[in-house]
Amino acid sequence: MAKGEGAEQYAVTSLLPVKPISADGIKIAKKRDERSRLSVCSKLCYAIGGAPYQITGSALGFFLQIYLLDVAQLDPSYASIILFVGRAWDAVTDPTVGFLVSRSKWTRFGRMMPWILISTPFAVLSYFLIWYVPSVEHGKVLWYLFFYCLFQSMQTCFHVPYSALTMFISSEQKERDSATAYRMTVEVLGTVVGTAIQGQIVGGAIAPCIPTEYDTPAGGNSSSEGDGPHMSLDTTKQAYMIASGVICAIYVFCAAILFLGVKEQEDNVRMKSEPITFCQGLRLVMGHGPYVKLVLGFLFTSLAFMLLEGNFALFITYALGHRNDFQNILLVIMLSGTVSIPLWQWFLTQFGKKTAVYIGITWAVPFMILIVSIKSNLIISYMVSVAAGVSVAAAFLLPWSMLPDVVDDFKVKNPDIHGHEAIFFSFYVFFTKFASGVSLGVSTLSLDFAGYITNGCSQPETVILTLKMLVSPVPVVLIAVGLLIFKTYPIDEERRQGNREMLQAMLDSELDSESDSAELGNVV
Repeated sequence: MAKGEGAEQYAVTSLLPVKPISADGIKIAKKRDERSRLSVCSKLCYAIGGAPYQITGSALGFFLQIYLLDVAQLDPSYASIILFVGRAWDAVTDPTVGFLVSRSKWTRFGRMMPWILISTPFAVLSYFLIWYVPSVEHGKVLWYLFFYCLFQSMQTCFHVPYSALTMFISSEQKERDSATAYRMTVEVLGTVVGTAIQGQIVGGAIAPCIPTEYDTPAGGNSSSEGDGPHMSLDTTKQAYMIASGVICAIYVFCAAILFLGVKEQEDNVRMKSEPITFCQGLRLVMGHGPYVKLVLGFLFTSLAFMLLEGNFALFITYALGHRNDFQNILLVIMLSGTVSIPLWQWFLTQFGKKTAVYIGITWAVPFMILIVSIKSNLIISYMVSVAAGVSVAAAFLLPWSMLPDVVDDFKVKNPDIHGHEAIFFSFYVFFTKFASGVSLGVSTLSLDFAGYITNGCSQPETVILTLKMLVSPVPVVLIAVGLLIFKTYPIDEERRQGNREMLQAMLDSELDSESDSAELGNVV
């Protein structure tokens, strides 16, 4: 924003009438300030609630494709249908659930918590059945398609209200940013837990691969290493079931911590507009320019990291030839990301969120190029994984840290519209998930066209080249497009602080009304 722009807008706060506040008004102010401040325990309980989404998401993101191809032994074309339809269905349910949440009535548990509580058992059951291989050969595709879509629906009923809960745990922007940092740290730790549980349990029971004409024992892209533990296919299936059972138990535990340890602030939802239709909600969010630019920017950058995530296990296994080490490499990336979250939180508070986007997202580009340019080397692969994890942390933290800023900006521009925060979060998730579904479906089909051999010890050169394209050149281009869109994102630190002051003025005005009501009640 150019110097002087918006000065009249932010100067409005100084024109508000100043009036003495009574003792009742002071009590109301103190009560509101106390409720706005969050204890460390509350922030931790809130953050733990984000772990189930990331634990299951990392397990599905890193392992579902290779599971469908090499364990369930589906044809790549069927696997691509499952991945695309599942993600597309997941994307469609997000705005639908967001719309329904925005129309939900307040209960003694809040507006968001009932959704989280009711969806949890169904999500756990459907997730567990995703990792079961049915005995009916011709029913496999329908089995995985049904339970994958069911899980995505139940997960949406959990995550959309949880995401919108950010706006209802405190009215203070600083407290929400701090709670978001806690949440992102736990969520990245959740990806570590999901990757570790799934990777280490499954990695200890690798199914035997099938020798192919492309095996090259002397080197090259062979992944038929003979030094790893190779079990029967049934043992591998059982390992996936055990891993899913452990993850389901953690899911229930985290949901219970969230439900018992976090309380929604009823004051934040007292002012609510008339119910709106789905199309009105879509026009509402898409008509706000900063939101559209933020979503488009993160759409491309998130798509880059999702492509990398979805194909990285196959890339490590076949292009780099580290069949027995892929789970450890994935774990290193997630550990590095977890350690980096506090660093990025400090960075964005010191230098601003837009600067953090440019630095954090761009950081991954050199390492994406390096991993496909050098000759396969396990030590270098680990070093690149550590560096790449730093950028993964930024990709996790920044979208959820910036979305509340856009909602605040919308509130300043539309002071008479209240209670539709969930729509903003759900449509953001809708666009990213739909795009990721398209990308995963297309990437799996690309492997099919390239001649992918199910559970082969090695793959044709065309498959190796396709995997390299999917984890480096394509994500790099997507990141470049996303960063160019971010150049037009208008909410810088000056505007963000101005919005904060104006929202505070609105709250102070509401406090005056409460004080007047209290005085009138005392007089009567």
